[in-house]
Amino acid sequence: MTAPRLDRGDYGLLLLGLLGEREMYGYEVVSELRARSTAVIDLPEGTVYPALRRLERDGLVRARWVDVEGAPRRRYYALTTAGERALTEGRESWHRFTRAADQVLGG
Repeated sequence: MTAPRLDRGDYGLLLLGLLGEREMYGYEVVSELRARSTAVIDLPEGTVYPALRRLERDGLVRARWVDVEGAPRRRYYALTTAGERALTEGRESWHRFTRAADQVLGG
């Protein structure tokens, strides 16, 4: 049997969760997600960057460019007020879902 898969809304919620802690640039988000999940959740950059742009377009994150000495400039992302609300609601929904799944699976 294959491992459970995340859909677009689920990984959007994961990105909001990371950005709810602090402002991060794109590759930092990818690395942090991989590290915190011990590589169980390993979304490629080609998935994360469009998701960040979608969250920005939806008004859930704001982005700004930062010049970094000796390196290419970085685009940092942070939650907006709407993003904070979406994160709170998403967490509640996720916890409700995982509790229900645990009841079914015997967890």
